[in-house]
Amino acid sequence: MAKTTRATQALAKLGIGFTVHDYAYHADAHSIGLQAADALGEDPARVLKTLMAELDGKPVCAVLPSDREVSMKKLAAALGGKSAAMMKPADAERLTGYHVGGISPFGQKKHVPTVIEAAALDQPYVFINAGQRGLQLRLDPKDAQAALQATAAAIVA
Repeated sequence: MAKTTRATQALAKLGIGFTVHDYAYHADAHSIGLQAADALGEDPARVLKTLMAELDGKPVCAVLPSDREVSMKKLAAALGGKSAAMMKPADAERLTGYHVGGISPFGQKKHVPTVIEAAALDQPYVFINAGQRGLQLRLDPKDAQAALQATAAAIVA
């Protein structure tokens, strides 16, 4: 498994410290984020999932704990929109350049507005997908927010 991805390159270019961790990815897992947390031996609140959505027809990214669900209403409000909906997996892959199960908010083909769950910023560190199935980045959540130029807001249901 390659340890260098567009996500790791993007963070390195910004001078943000991180470590790379691999785990046994299971495509048939009910929740990829929860499976990653279990495989890494981490609290699911520290293993963040990346979801691609559409806000008033425009792409956006939501980063939140793997054991929580995103509130589309709160996501829309956080970015000043009216209505949000999950993006179709094929559209998310085409937009980000990553495969579902390996979508990272870092190093996407096109920068889109991003919201990170505010509660995640209270964690001493978080894991976020590194842009490849079975590969996670461990970093300071405030560094993640800065790298993504993300809005911090309560977006969980």
